[in-house]
Amino acid sequence: MPGKKEGEKHKRFVIITGLSGSGMSSATNAFEDLGYFCVDNLPISMLSTFARLLQPNAESAKPIEKAALVINIREPHFLSDFKNEVDKLKKKHLQPYVVFFEASDDVLQRRFSETRRPHPADTGKGLKGSIKAERKALERIRTTADLIVDTSDLTVHSLRRMLIRTFGDPDEKQTLKVQLVSFGHKFGGLRDVDLMFDVRHLPNPYFESTLRDLNGEHPSIIKYLNKQPDVGDTIDRFYTLIAYLLPFYVREGKSYLTIGIGCTGGKHRSVMVANSLQKRLKSDGFKVSTVHRDMQK
Repeated sequence: MPGKKEGEKHKRFVIITGLSGSGMSSATNAFEDLGYFCVDNLPISMLSTFARLLQPNAESAKPIEKAALVINIREPHFLSDFKNEVDKLKKKHLQPYVVFFEASDDVLQRRFSETRRPHPADTGKGLKGSIKAERKALERIRTTADLIVDTSDLTVHSLRRMLIRTFGDPDEKQTLKVQLVSFGHKFGGLRDVDLMFDVRHLPNPYFESTLRDLNGEHPSIIKYLNKQPDVGDTIDRFYTLIAYLLPFYVREGKSYLTIGIGCTGGKHRSVMVANSLQKRLKSDGFKVSTVHRDMQK
């Protein structure tokens, strides 16, 4: 990778491993949300072959930008070959960042009891014995990890937040997708909306005969509304509140946020306000899209 020292570990190539039931599947979902190419239970013998897909070369297509692989005790040669396979990657100047997941024995027992899944390391010793045997077998691999995550006190959501903070873009805004939906109250409200704003208090272009048949994206409508002092003030206040709230939704691990902007018919005011908010939020680095449900009615 350009700009990296030879053999340097970096977070674009992650190996997820650890104790069964410690949250590796949940971690994989979080990495997928972060744009990683994820593979579950890759054979350890394929590690070097897969790693080549992250390196540019003349014969292959564009390399994978970042990947996360789950390799654990389910893979027959994992324990015996893991260190040797990682050492091979060092020679190719692509060393994976190893994340080891674990949890207390009590928590692991409870999780397996709740899901009623058999423990992959069970050889007839029962659940408690299987957990202890797996923990001992993985001790050497644990010592090679770059990051150890104890999920005993983590929920699925708090684990996701932690991984996004650790492996995500430094700009947290990139993890949240915001959709602004303009609509007309006379055609019914919105379903599954997180925030709702009403702009029926603003001057209505509908009552201007030359503007009635235009929509909120037309320059004449935008010019008319921008001349009204209340419009700019309303947009400023909506923007300030939304910009204040979005980091809290990000912190809670929310991936999608829907914001409704309603006027009477959904054709003029709500469309213009939604577009104005989208432009301002996009300039701040948020991922924002708009849908105008009733603009053509």
